[in-house]
Amino acid sequence: MKVTRLGWMGVRTRQFDQMNSFYRDVLGLDVLSIDDKSGRFRLKDGTEVHVYGQLDEHHDFFGGGPVVALEVDDFAVAHARLLSAGIEFVYEEPQRASGKIWQHFLAPDGNVYEILGNDVAA
Repeated sequence: MKVTRLGWMGVRTRQFDQMNSFYRDVLGLDVLSIDDKSGRFRLKDGTEVHVYGQLDEHHDFFGGGPVVALEVDDFAVAHARLLSAGIEFVYEEPQRASGKIWQHFLAPDGNVYEILGNDVAA
């Protein structure tokens, strides 16, 4: 298993409008979408940055800091390695969409991270 790159970053924040403005107006990230629950941006290398506001109910588990996805070359191997190391996943089954598979976990520092890979079952 190899971590190939940072695959994604997301943050849940009470400063939703300010963070959307920061990514769009200050950092100049490309806007994918902004609605009342989330803002989605893209870096020039294709990496997405998501901002979740208080109306978003699906990312309550994020905690107070940014959540980073570690993109891996083989999701199944990475998943098994984390399990064998005693790492706790936030939810039982991986999620899948658009040819990708991912699952959030609690790292030894107590922060939430994610593994992200290509979904070979797709």
